Amino acid sequence: MSLPASLYDEMAALLGSGWLVDPAERLTYAYDNSRRQSLPDAVALPTTREQVGALVRACRAHRVPVVARGRGTNTTGAAVPVAAGVVVSFERMDRIIELRPGDRCAVVEPGVLNGDLQAALAPHGLFWPPDPTSAAYSTVGGNLACNAGGPRAVKYGASRDNVLALTAVTGAGELIECGTSSTKGSTGYDLQRLLVGSEGTLALIVEATLRLTPAPTARRAIRAIYRDVSSAALAVARLMAQPVTPSMLEFMDAHAVRLARDVGGAELPPDAGALLMIEADGDAETLPHDIEALMRAAGGDGLVSLDDAADEASRAQLWAARKALSPALRTLAPGKINEDVVVPVSRIPQLVDGVQALAAGFDLPIVCFGHAGNGNLHVNLMYDPGDASQDARAKAAMARVFELAISLGGTLSGEHGIGVAKRDFMPTAITPPTLALMRQIKATFDPDGILNPGKLLPP
Repeated sequence: MSLPASLYDEMAALLGSGWLVDPAERLTYAYDNSRRQSLPDAVALPTTREQVGALVRACRAHRVPVVARGRGTNTTGAAVPVAAGVVVSFERMDRIIELRPGDRCAVVEPGVLNGDLQAALAPHGLFWPPDPTSAAYSTVGGNLACNAGGPRAVKYGASRDNVLALTAVTGAGELIECGTSSTKGSTGYDLQRLLVGSEGTLALIVEATLRLTPAPTARRAIRAIYRDVSSAALAVARLMAQPVTPSMLEFMDAHAVRLARDVGGAELPPDAGALLMIEADGDAETLPHDIEALMRAAGGDGLVSLDDAADEASRAQLWAARKALSPALRTLAPGKINEDVVVPVSRIPQLVDGVQALAAGFDLPIVCFGHAGNGNLHVNLMYDPGDASQDARAKAAMARVFELAISLGGTLSGEHGIGVAKRDFMPTAITPPTLALMRQIKATFDPDGILNPGKLLPP
């Protein structure tokens, strides 16, 4: 679509240099980490909530789509303007408005980078728990939009669990305030948690009050190697059933272990059928007792080796295997579909076994790793996008992965969100009455359907 001339003029007057219409500039905002691409008609770079409200109201008057954007690190196409319209990039709304250590909260604009926030909190002995792989360069607004998690979510929760209040602009251009800056509140509906994970389809977040956590004084890691996936999954169940909650609990299947060893150079034995990376944090005096409890739980039938990193250097060395994995995947194929399905922890073996059966059936390598403590695994399907047969098989195989996860009592995503990539599978994961209610909620927040159309909810 092309924008009405009156809208161009109105936005140019409102935003000045923050209104981009040159095709080369617009191209920068046409894609995200999903590799999907669609050129917007214009890009808005607001600096205030008032500008965001005026922009949405103007776009509503002309029925022009509005797509919120952080840094485009998501993998589901949630930030791609598939219906063109206006991309609203929050890169200039990047202020840390207020740090309140005594209240354990921070008030920020959506364009603040997760990494910059963590650096600002460190001198106060605090941190914000969400730590996706892209934390250094993803925005808080983007983290909230997709309910980002990361390895620490097993103990500290994902984005939804670490937000107290939000200020946002609805699809009607109205400014709403949801939640409270206190850690307890029971006044009306829990709208701030509803907005988190809504992928910009309900409202555009312009300010967030975040729940902060005291930084632990000490951390230690354990690496447990098992002969097979079933043994590792049983250990995960034992680890999560005892009182000490690990701060991280990462899983790697046999293929991931082999890649980390043969390509990434990690020191791992050839008989490793699965690996758990376990970390505990807390007080330096009590941490040894926590580590002992976790090591006991990690033991059992199928354990090949158990290594305890007693100092920071050893801990970093243990985590090298996990860090070496993503670069190593590039050796398998030029293309990758990375989706993050979730199943109950006890059903991880069935998920991994089922995925490998699909890999054999579709003749494509699939590597599983991820956040075992939450049952949230990243299924990495490797293929050549330039090969029509592989491309078709890859898409069909991933559809079967989604079906498998749902059949095991799981769901489509734990932290990546839905976007375009999983939108058409929503009816398999959500019942018709629930989907109907979601559509009603969407219509209430966004009466004319201009906010991020084509995402999350199927047509």
